[in-house]
Amino acid sequence: MAFKGKVVDSKTVLLNLLLCLLIFYSVFYMIGSVCFGAFRLDHFDGLIPFDFKTEPAETDSKYLVNLLSLELTYFCSGLLFAAVVKRRVWDYALTVTLLHVLITSLVMLEFPMVWQWWLALGSGLFLMICNGQLIAYFTCQSDQSYASFSLY
Repeated sequence: MAFKGKVVDSKTVLLNLLLCLLIFYSVFYMIGSVCFGAFRLDHFDGLIPFDFKTEPAETDSKYLVNLLSLELTYFCSGLLFAAVVKRRVWDYALTVTLLHVLITSLVMLEFPMVWQWWLALGSGLFLMICNGQLIAYFTCQSDQSYASFSLY
């Protein structure tokens, strides 16, 4: 059985990926700044999306801000990705996460080896995929091509 579907132009995919990256980091900095203000921290760290070196501790406010910012960013980004790409939110979420790990390694000049960071990243990715796919499914439910996977 042959696959019958529209081939998406690579220019469109790259544009959507760039837009998703822009959304991801914009949301990350917005949520990070709100969390820094809510926790009344003195110094706003511009490296908040890339900081995996903060020692994990329940009493460390900076660690809690980083963790909360990461999880809330992934939650909100999944919803916004669904509005942008409408299909294959899981693919864009996974690609943005892999690019985020690559950019984090380049910015911090070290590969993240902290298991708590990886656990938070994985759970955030799961949230992003579930939320984004559910929103995409329910908003495109009336579209017959979505149910038949013809655009995949």
